[in-house]
Amino acid sequence: MHQTLPLLSAIQFKKVIRNRLATLQVNLGYRCNQACVHCHVAASPKRSEEMSKETIDAVLMFLAKQKIRQLDLTGGAPELNPHFLYLVETAAKSGIHVIDRCNLTILEEPGQEHLADFLASHRVSIIASLPCYLEDNVDKQRGNGVFAASVRGLLRLNGLGYGFEGTELQLDLVFNPQGPVLPPSQMELEASYKHQLRTRHGIEFNRLFTLANMPIQRFGSQLISNGQFDDYLNLLQAAHSDENLEQLMCKSLISVDWQGYVYDCDFNQMLNIPLQWDGRNRLHISELLHAEFFNAPVQVAGHCFGCSAGQGSSCQGALNSAIK
Repeated sequence: MHQTLPLLSAIQFKKVIRNRLATLQVNLGYRCNQACVHCHVAASPKRSEEMSKETIDAVLMFLAKQKIRQLDLTGGAPELNPHFLYLVETAAKSGIHVIDRCNLTILEEPGQEHLADFLASHRVSIIASLPCYLEDNVDKQRGNGVFAASVRGLLRLNGLGYGFEGTELQLDLVFNPQGPVLPPSQMELEASYKHQLRTRHGIEFNRLFTLANMPIQRFGSQLISNGQFDDYLNLLQAAHSDENLEQLMCKSLISVDWQGYVYDCDFNQMLNIPLQWDGRNRLHISELLHAEFFNAPVQVAGHCFGCSAGQGSSCQGALNSAIK
């Protein structure tokens, strides 16, 4: 939602300098089998944008040249990209740890019947969206029947060995608040999730990540429609903690859009704030094979308070889960 960008850019956020690059996050396209109200990508079944094989090959080349050992795949539903299997298999064979940000219901989509077995066979870590352990709350946020399909997906993954301590098959869940509030304590909510999902459905998982909703795209539009946009920004700023700054995900990650252009994070991608390097921006990943990202400045704006507020928020959950 680009009309929020001037407001966000006018809010000062502290300078952020990148550390060593450890993770490449790749958005494989905006097509999804769901259309969640909190989605900062505004993904839906109606979207058609998807990364080409040529760009995927550029991604693989970048991973090799930069010696990056973690590939984080997102979307939309990344699995709907026709080259998803090729990318995962090629990266895994190169010893790269692959993360699939899975909405769980994709496992039941026509043509995806093989997906769960494929992910397990390539030791792909799964970060799965499940914004609540109660059916009514999930279906309200994500659509009727989503919770039941998600439970079936989790049980199928458990059957393959995902989610148990001592296995290589990591299964983490993601919580998003229902509205313009900060997430609760990640540690306490994880304990509740594990108890509820185990006793109600016999489901096991490794960790819970709590993510703050970003005031951009579909969620930002909802805030504006409800007259809550300014109040939510004020909440994020008031809850800012300097303790979170050193752990911001943008310090060790860069984001690639479906066309291959590079950003400091997935949120900057959605706001069209490109990564800057060597005095240039709007750079394609194929132009950065030998770039040195250490000590480079990160492009920041007001939405960055969504990552630094309270216990902090990143694609790997809370930055300081001890903060309640």
